[in-house]
Amino acid sequence: MNERMSQSKEKSFRFAIRCVRLYLYLRDNKREYDISRQLLRSGTSIGANIREGLFAQSKPDFLAKFSIAKKEAAETEYWLELLKETDILTPEQADSMLNDCRELIRILVSSCKTMGNKR
Repeated sequence: MNERMSQSKEKSFRFAIRCVRLYLYLRDNKREYDISRQLLRSGTSIGANIREGLFAQSKPDFLAKFSIAKKEAAETEYWLELLKETDILTPEQADSMLNDCRELIRILVSSCKTMGNKR
């Protein structure tokens, strides 16, 4: 496993932990259930798809899993932006998560390009 793959595995796992904690905070303190569940689902799916991709049986299988992870990261970015713009999260709370999410997106885009998927 190269450094970028190891980095994506570790960063996506740490991000998933942050998503779980944010979900619990939103559920318990803000009584926000719908968006927080969507965020939990998409935010934890990023790492799950990366893990699957790392054990892919072929290059197309790898690209498929990393492309799904990239789409899940984009969806997570959307939910975080929505939570920020509706003042459910403070800009500080949202921006910290958004920065991590956008870093994952950059890593995934780069990984997909390196493996031959130009989208």
